[in-house]
Amino acid sequence: MGRVTDHLDSATTAWIGEQRLFFVGTAPADGGHVNLSPKGLDSFRVIDDRTVAYLDLTGSGAETIAHIRDNGRVTVMFCAFDGPPRILRLYGTGSVTLPSDPAFAGLAGRFPDRRAVRSIISVTLERVQDSCGYAVPKMDYVEDRTRLDTWAANRTDDEIEAYWADKNAVSIDGLPALDV
Repeated sequence: MGRVTDHLDSATTAWIGEQRLFFVGTAPADGGHVNLSPKGLDSFRVIDDRTVAYLDLTGSGAETIAHIRDNGRVTVMFCAFDGPPRILRLYGTGSVTLPSDPAFAGLAGRFPDRRAVRSIISVTLERVQDSCGYAVPKMDYVEDRTRLDTWAANRTDDEIEAYWADKNAVSIDGLPALDV
């Protein structure tokens, strides 16, 4: 372990495909709050050896979108919670693709169909680094939570957009996020 490269190899790509949880870290350029978001629900894809993407699902904030629009910096981290210990960090420059963008449909076709997708976050990789993960606990996967899907299924598109306008228009530091 402890390898650093500028791209994903096939073994690492396969390992990523087995992970059920990842974390996304971003921060505004001029101080403010660092954000770290856990992600799941089969929402991550390797596009090619230097590009990854994930579904940005509705949440109570939109820090990642705001920070990427502010400066593009993003780190994605995976941890092995079963099997051999491993931590993988993907450092890069992010971009936000909204449902209104012509490129959205092509990217969205790589993922399961979900309601309440705010955007797709793509990351152009600059550094791929793994480390031992010896202190990460072993844990058993039980199941995905279904609450977000239930929440979205019980709302109209207009109600979801109203939620985004109320909760996702700006970051906690006042940076613009979703244009709704």
